[in-house]
Amino acid sequence: MLTKAIEKERAIELRKRGFSYSEVLKEVPVAKSTLSLWLREIGLSKKQKQRLTEKKLLSALWGAEKRKQTRIDITQEIKNKAKREISNLTKRDLFMIGIALYWAEGHKEKDRGSLVRFGNSDSKMIRIFLKWLREVCEIDNKDISFRIYLHEVAERKLDEVKQYWANVTGFPQESFQKVTWKRNKINTNRKNKGENYYGLLSVYVKNSVNLNRKIQGWIEGICNNCGVVQW
Repeated sequence: MLTKAIEKERAIELRKRGFSYSEVLKEVPVAKSTLSLWLREIGLSKKQKQRLTEKKLLSALWGAEKRKQTRIDITQEIKNKAKREISNLTKRDLFMIGIALYWAEGHKEKDRGSLVRFGNSDSKMIRIFLKWLREVCEIDNKDISFRIYLHEVAERKLDEVKQYWANVTGFPQESFQKVTWKRNKINTNRKNKGENYYGLLSVYVKNSVNLNRKIQGWIEGICNNCGVVQW
């Protein structure tokens, strides 16, 4: 076992070589307060200080990366657990999901009557809504049409946008000829921007005034059964 004098000598030697306190303590296991007392007058060269600074930066970056990975792992674990809580959906489940989607994002029925119209930029939401139209409302594909709402800055990628929505919906690209151009700038807070920007897709159902009225009735039925009083 090293004597205190030898330990001190060894600690000073390592410090003069540019070792950090933590690195010295690995070689000379003494109390940190003792080490500070031994090394307080030991100066470092500019090169040695630069090495320690770089080491601290690398350590900070490693720590940040580790924390980031920990957040990713926790997030994925929560998502996986939540996904397992959703079992096979019944037609009744799909029925209720579609009503809620339309309540949030659909075109509401007016006094003189309005067609069913649903718009969103989320491809998964569009797919679920189309599934709801076909399987719950028994709407045929021939009665479904589309309109793309796109900012003018994305005009160069119009063909790509049409193909994107064709892939999402399963409809041929020719189904997406109707385009409404938006002049205002894209909201930079949105995730679907730049190369990931494909505009908003609006889904229309032909001859659907009465279906829209029925959907409003379903929404009112949900409110009534949830004890929500209509003002």
